[in-house]
This record gives sequence, structure tokens and C-alpha cells, in this order.
Amino acid sequence: MQCELCGMGSSGCRPALVDGVRMMLCPGCMKHGKSVKDVAPVDVQKSILGRIKRPRERDVYVEMDTKLVSGWNDLIKRARKEKELSREKLGFNIGERTITISKIENGDLRPSDEVVGKLEKELGITLVEKAKEVPNIPSGSRPGSGLTLGDFLKTENK
Repeated sequence: MQCELCGMGSSGCRPALVDGVRMMLCPGCMKHGKSVKDVAPVDVQKSILGRIKRPRERDVYVEMDTKLVSGWNDLIKRARKEKELSREKLGFNIGERTITISKIENGDLRPSDEVVGKLEKELGITLVEKAKEVPNIPSGSRPGSGLTLGDFLKTENK
């Protein structure tokens, strides 16, 4: 049999625990581990699973009750100019790069919720509004089918 620690072939290899791992060790390497006879049996799977941190399950849709106001990019640009801030200074104040501020103002980049909060605080503006509930309208054209995109657009235009 071969020692799993040093690799030497030895007929006297015995089972041992090294840092919680069961290994076959030669008599010379036994000083690095504890003989399995001396140690209470360890359920390795339970000890590993006990140390794994599981993320909390949460409903991400609970936080989706707000949306950006229409024309949010123009509102940001106007408020920045009223405060007489350059894009560089605004970016510095809220911890964002100048190119990010530029893309947000041009409407090429939607700001994250965190950046929206920073912009609202720095510029003294409101960028989010309460989202309207999506109406639950049964589709009359096909039985058993749900709301179609056409049904939704018809209700939005009314």
C-alpha cells in the first residue's frame, strides 16, 4: 500500500485523520495525523455541510414596486446643471466614473438602484415613482390563454 501523504510504499499504512480528512498514512507520517482508533468517527459530509453558508432565500419581486420616472436622464442632466456641477464633479461626489454619468445622462445606461439613490441625494431630485399594478385582464379571443401583449397594450392606451 502507498502512503497518501508522502507517496512512499509501505506495508504498515494505517488509517488516520489529517485536518478532518481520512487518509492512509505510513508510520513516518502518522505524526501529522491522528490514528482513526484515537479519534471519534466524524461524519465528514455533515461537518462540511455545516460550514457552508447558504444565502437567505428572499422574494426579489417584493422590491420591484417602484420604477424610474419618464425622462429620468433629462431630469438628471437639468438638476446637475442647476447645481452648476460638471459631470466629473458629480461623478466624484457620488463615487461613479465620468463616463458612467455621461451615459446615464444620454439615456444609454440605466442607473442601478444604488446609483439612483446617490443621484437623488446629491441632486435633490426624485427619480423613482410607485409602479402601477398590471391589470389582470382575461383574454377573450382564446379560452385558457392568459394576458397577451396585445391585450396589455390595449389597456395601457385607454
